[in-house]
Amino acid sequence: MSKKNIEQRIRRHSIELIKEKGYISPVDLLLKMDRLTPKQVEDWRFKRISYLERVTVGNLANLNHALKTLKKFAEEQNLKPSITVYKSWGKGPKKHLRFSKSGNPFMEELYSTHYVQAKSKKTF
Repeated sequence: MSKKNIEQRIRRHSIELIKEKGYISPVDLLLKMDRLTPKQVEDWRFKRISYLERVTVGNLANLNHALKTLKKFAEEQNLKPSITVYKSWGKGPKKHLRFSKSGNPFMEELYSTHYVQAKSKKTF
């Protein structure tokens, strides 16, 4: 998939998510783009998958580009970034979930940042 095509899909699905939920999360966006399945996300949340990139469809370069495109889109639309802590579900101690194999703090932040629409004005 070309970078231009990725950017178009990001914009289209981001607008849909804002209208549906009032915010965009990278996980929801990847679900909408069919890069993840709900079952994969559930398995990750229950610690059956060690990190989310392991099951994400597509190469890491395109995934990285998609996350950066989402951030740029959110800035253009004046959406407020909100870092969200993802903890495991199920029995036992709740552990922080990893998105990437490397655990790189920059990538982990890109994945865990939700972009929230301001309540006072609509951007679309």
